[in-house]
Amino acid sequence: MEKGGGEVEMAAPSCSSLEECGGSTPPAKPISLVRLVFSCMVAGGVQYGWALQLSLLTPYVQTLGLSHALSSIMWLCGPIAGFVVQPCVGLWSDRCHSRFGRRRPFILAGCLLISMAVTVIGFSSDIGYALGDTKEHCSVYHGPRWHAAIVYVLGFWLLDFSNNAVQGPARALMADLSGHHGCSAANAIFCSWMAFGNILGYSSGSSGDWHKWFPFLETKACCEACANLKGAFLIAVIFLALSVTVTMIFAKEVPLPASKSQLSTKVESNSEDVPNGDTGRTNLLTIFKTFKNLPPGMASVLLVTALTWLSWFPFILYDTDWMGREVYHGDPKGSPAQVDAYNRGVREGAFGLLLNSIVLGVTSFLIAPMCRKFSAKTVWAMSNFIMFAAMAATAIISVWSMKDYNGSVQQAISADKDVKAAALVLFAALGFPLAVLYSVPFAVTAQLAVNEGGGQGLCTGVLNISIVIPQVIIALGAGPWDALFGKGNIPAFALASAIAFVCGFVGFFMLPKISKRSFKTAAIVGGH
Repeated sequence: MEKGGGEVEMAAPSCSSLEECGGSTPPAKPISLVRLVFSCMVAGGVQYGWALQLSLLTPYVQTLGLSHALSSIMWLCGPIAGFVVQPCVGLWSDRCHSRFGRRRPFILAGCLLISMAVTVIGFSSDIGYALGDTKEHCSVYHGPRWHAAIVYVLGFWLLDFSNNAVQGPARALMADLSGHHGCSAANAIFCSWMAFGNILGYSSGSSGDWHKWFPFLETKACCEACANLKGAFLIAVIFLALSVTVTMIFAKEVPLPASKSQLSTKVESNSEDVPNGDTGRTNLLTIFKTFKNLPPGMASVLLVTALTWLSWFPFILYDTDWMGREVYHGDPKGSPAQVDAYNRGVREGAFGLLLNSIVLGVTSFLIAPMCRKFSAKTVWAMSNFIMFAAMAATAIISVWSMKDYNGSVQQAISADKDVKAAALVLFAALGFPLAVLYSVPFAVTAQLAVNEGGGQGLCTGVLNISIVIPQVIIALGAGPWDALFGKGNIPAFALASAIAFVCGFVGFFMLPKISKRSFKTAAIVGGH
């Protein structure tokens, strides 16, 4: 029933069947926990590449000629692709009648495109060299390489497009197959695979030895840092191929009968613009017309999700760049010593993200018990207050780092170990709110879809829109905002801290109440 402040009191079921998690056709037999775990493995493969993208690509593109301010605009591809791709793919997969299942065809196609994209990114310097970039050796020339930059950006856009094409169906597949294990258990497994992918990805990104293990990766256009990136991305392709193969084998979907649709019954009955079973006529306008029929309470979830991601994106886009610039005082376009300092900082930042992922993986199994004890809205709000403190801490650490810095790059490399330790602790501590961000909004969305009888794919796609809009804002504004103050990454981090503080209160008072019983975890430890 509706309550003051937009809250919705729900006695949500425990997702004990597929239909309760948003599906409409149950599997032939109950799925075992082991099979559910392996069915979600594709999340780890996708996240491996995503971790490399987050840790290495913002610093790398600056070596090709894009400025620090312009590098944020490059990330516009993600929200644009997500705004269009995820809702469409989510709806299409809800209603797909392929004999291979509803979700797996989209997952497989998306993973093939991801593999192509990361290969293009990894070899962008070599492709640019072949297309007419400078013939000087990369160890001598540090100017712009525009052909390589264009190839890189095209590969980057394809990568984000492909990631969005996989994420929605992969999460919907998780909900479809969860069965008696429950949506919260499936979310925990999915989040754990993401953490595992992050750990592998950030480990690869923090390693500076790929060029030693595979010396053939170094070319006239691709020196040490570039060869390390190239090696890490080639391993990402191999791991993604393994992950998607395992998912295709273990995720046994039952084809959706032609007479049924995965859309919720309310959307089916109220939206004349969504023709039953006619996937080909579905368009983006039709999808947006279904928004008015989203479950009660979903508007509040979308608002809080948008504010939460608005506070996260500055750090997500610039975390390793912050380590390279503010902590190590390097410059990707400076002298050889400054470039070396910057690269050291980036690798140290990737190591910090590795610690972050370990904490994320461990705490992901604590989210459901905490939601049962304190409620999902309390846990979500609490994570925003932690984010507020963490982003404020970045400014403190930056000032601390500058206090003893006299302009010597060598001093920056051997600077106070306490400063670097504090930065790594900050990276690690953010693992808990990130675990909340990766699981609670999707679990709440799944339970709201349960209340309306289905439409998991569409609801997940719509939720993604509230993620991509903040990314557009940050992509357009973070670089110019930082340049306006001339303070590196700190102005954007300070703004993120303020937004997280506001979001904590907004979430606490506006998020719908979900029955604590819906966050059951017995299936995680209770056998198959």
